[in-house]
Amino acid sequence: MALIGAALLRDLRLVARRKTEVLAVLVFFLVVTSLFPLAVGPESATLSRIGPGVIWVAALLSPLLGLGRLFSAAYADGTLEQMSLAPSPLITMILGKITAHWIVCGLPLVVLSPLVGLQYGLPDKALAVMALTLLMGTPILSALGAIGAALTLGVRGGGALIGLMVL
Repeated sequence: MALIGAALLRDLRLVARRKTEVLAVLVFFLVVTSLFPLAVGPESATLSRIGPGVIWVAALLSPLLGLGRLFSAAYADGTLEQMSLAPSPLITMILGKITAHWIVCGLPLVVLSPLVGLQYGLPDKALAVMALTLLMGTPILSALGAIGAALTLGVRGGGALIGLMVL
C-alpha cells in the first residue's frame, strides 16, 4: 500500500504542475453536457430522458483527453524503466498512477454530474443514481484507459489510437 501511495502522490504532484490537463477534461465535460440541451430544445421530457446518457457519454470521452500523458512522462525520463526494475511489483506502482488519473479526471466528473444533471431536469433520485454509477464506472474507465495508454506508449500519434481502443 505504501508503494501505491507513493506513486499516487508523485503523480498528483506532477499533475499539480500541469493544471491545464485537468482543466481541459472539465471544460470538455461541461461544454458537451451544456450544448446538448441547447441542441435538443427546452422540452423537459426529452431532456430528462436523454440526460443520463449524455452525461455518461461525456464522462466516457472526457478522460480520454488525458490518457496519452498517463505514462508518457515516466517513459520519457526513464522512471517507467526504474519502476519495472524495482524489487516491488510493477502493478502496485501502476495502480497508483491509475488512481491518480481517476482522482484528477474521474472524480471531478462524478462531483459535477449532479449539477450538470439539473440542466436536464433530472429528479433527485436519478441524480443520485447517476452519480453513484459514475462513481463505480469511472475507475474502470481509468483502468481500461491505462491499458490503452500502455499499449500505445511508444506509438507516434497514439492519442487517437487510445480513444479507439478504449471505446
